[in-house]
Amino acid sequence: MNIGQASKASGVSAKMIRYYEQEGLIPPAARSLSGYRAYTEQDVQRLRFIRRARDLGFQMDGIRELLALWSDRSRHSSEVKRLALDHVERLEARMRELRSMADTLRTLADCCAGDDRPDCPILADLGQDGTPPAPPSPPRLRSPRAA
Repeated sequence: MNIGQASKASGVSAKMIRYYEQEGLIPPAARSLSGYRAYTEQDVQRLRFIRRARDLGFQMDGIRELLALWSDRSRHSSEVKRLALDHVERLEARMRELRSMADTLRTLADCCAGDDRPDCPILADLGQDGTPPAPPSPPRLRSPRAA
């Protein structure tokens, strides 16, 4: 099958198929007499595997490891489980980071009047070095003698 057919069958774009081939995740495609790439059902199955791993958030190195284990019939399932659970830990850490970012933005948005004034705590915070701004000082009262 040609790259368009492989793309449709696997759910992976032709551009990504070429990229995965370049990265060595799939073997170089055979070529037809006219020079077009020709893919087998095995190639399509491998592309589906890659797409599913990507859908689960695996990066290229993780996919490479999973593909090696998938191809190794003498593998131990404990290795696969370890990879999966390590990935779960990274995903959960990322979720905590995202939740923290969302909480910070929600707090900043709650502090913003959202009116016609130019003052905006969201922009003020983005302009800082990452440390929360100090609360405003209370106004100073002038002594009656100084008046």
